[in-house]
Parts: sequence; C-alpha cells; structure tokens
Amino acid sequence: MSRIAVLTSGGDSPGMNSAVTSIARTAAYYGLSLIGIKRGYNGLLGLKDGAENDIYEMNLDTVLDLADLPGTYLRTARCAQFMDPKVREEAARNLKQLDVIGLVVIGGDGSFHGAQQLCKLGIPCIGIPGTIDNDLPYTEMTLGYDTAVNCDVEAVRAIRATSRSHDRPAVVEVMGRNCGDIALSTAEATGSEIVLVPEMPWSVEEVAERLTKLVAAGNTRATIVVAEGAYASMKPFDVYEYLRPFGKEVYHGQHMNANLLASTLKHMTHAEVRATVIGYTQRGCQPTARDCTFAFEAGNMAVVLLKSGIGNQVIGTRNNRTFHTSIDTALCETRNFKESLYNLINSL
Repeated sequence: MSRIAVLTSGGDSPGMNSAVTSIARTAAYYGLSLIGIKRGYNGLLGLKDGAENDIYEMNLDTVLDLADLPGTYLRTARCAQFMDPKVREEAARNLKQLDVIGLVVIGGDGSFHGAQQLCKLGIPCIGIPGTIDNDLPYTEMTLGYDTAVNCDVEAVRAIRATSRSHDRPAVVEVMGRNCGDIALSTAEATGSEIVLVPEMPWSVEEVAERLTKLVAAGNTRATIVVAEGAYASMKPFDVYEYLRPFGKEVYHGQHMNANLLASTLKHMTHAEVRATVIGYTQRGCQPTARDCTFAFEAGNMAVVLLKSGIGNQVIGTRNNRTFHTSIDTALCETRNFKESLYNLINSL
C-alpha cells in the first residue's frame, strides 16, 4: 500500500482539521495509507516527544470528529532547525524510511519554503495555504481567513453597540502582521470609519484629526480597525513624551499598541476612546462553511496529485475555483493591496 503523510506548520488556522479530514477520506478512497506528523517539521524530526509519539498512522476513525473543530489536531509549531540543510536532509531520510511517497504541508509562506526544499531532496510535496492573514499572493483566499474576518466582524458589531450606548469611539486591533487584508475586510463589512494597515503609512496626528471631525459631525461611536502590524508603518510619534504630562505611566521602550493609541487619541480628540484587542479568538473560532469547503477541495486535490506522482505544487483558489500551481511560481508572486478601498474607507 502506498503511503502519504500530512503535517500542519506555522500558526494554526481554522480549517486545518477540515483539510486533514479530507486528506484522510481521499486517501482511504484510493487505498492509500496516511501518516500524521505532529507539531510540523519538529515532529518529523522527533524534536518534541520523539518519533514514536509524533508520527502515527491515521484512518477514518482517527479523523471522525475533526472536520468542524477549530485549531489543529496534529498540533503545530515553527521549526528554526529546518533552516539547516543537514536537518532537511535528515527529514527527507526519515520520510523515505517510512516509505512515504509524498507529503502534504498545511501552513504559510515559511512552511512552503520548507516543502520546496524537501522537493529538491526527492520528497514530492503539496502545500495547502493555512494562514488567517491571507498573505500568500498566488491565491485569493487562505484557510482560516474567512473565519477570522467573520470573527472580527461579529466583534466589531458587538463593540459598536457599547460604543453607541456610551458615545465612545473604539480602537479595535485585529490580526495581520505583514498583511492588512483582515483589517480591510473587517472595516469594509462593518462600515468602520478608519482602518490602519501595514501596507500604508499613517500618522497619529492624521487619525486624530479625522476622528475629531467625525465626533464633531455627531459620530461619537466611530470605529478604528487596526491590523496588529500597522504600527510598523506609523510615522514617527513619541507616545512617551506625549502621554507623560497626562500622568500616564508609559514604560520606556514599549512600542505603540492599541491601548496606547486609544489613550493618545483620547487626549488629542477629547473623546472617550476605548481599545479592544481581539487576539487569538480569530485563530480559534469554529471554521466557516467557506473555509471548510475550500479545505475539503484542497485536501482532495492534494491526495490526487500525490497519487499521480505530482509534487512541488501548492493549492489555492482563483475565480472561486480550486487550482494548483508550482511552489516556485507561488512564492515568486507579489501582493497587490486594495489601496483604493483603503482610501475610500478613510475618506468618507
């Protein structure tokens, strides 16, 4: 019986379990054996609990109730050691000793780079994009992105109810380290008045000026959606010097964050600005139907490709259809941020 393997790597994202379930079901359909590898590339190397605990046979009974669960049953982790060519060679040897004919890697950019290197060592790999940030340019959607946006939209609507009741503008921080897609989509879906993302430069003074005008016009519950990585594109602003005269205890060396931004805007605009950081709930939500559907189709396609002897591919969506392309091509594509929509939100 031919054998394939699957692992989840990098940050967890809703839909990873759905993809693993689809892989297991498709493997069973074609009479393939499936090995689950825990904690990403660490498990492949036995770095956490040892190979006897991190590598095991999976079957339909194993994945029976996984499809609709958030997180990843296979666990996940980043593996710094995998940057070492000798470590990658060891990983390839381990897979060959297990008689694995192909590996499915569910993860983001770093995980795909690892799969690309394994392909060069004779291990056919298929990548499924598992990252809520939607920061892989070759695909219109990554696993978990739709769930994260829906989670944030629900949160913003709930926060706005209190903002409206108390006449308090809100700073809402969502995830998105180098990519502002979650923040932008959340702002679009909720009618938020200000959105800040890592792709676009911004200043605290500009945000304060816009918020002041919104409040003066009667919008006392204005919402500012901030991607967690947006502070890197903020123009220089000494938050410590600004807040100290107001008696705010600001620890030296602390970077700007949602709470500091809210405090600063409160004093600049004389409005009762409050901050909420949504955090890991975005990654731990139950996956939406859209994410689960993509996971099912991607898992099926991954197994079919490996069964056909095809590797060095990643799976994505384009024009609402699942497709595959080479890892090399996918990693070379660049993102086009929706600047016109960003400007529209921050102008109306």
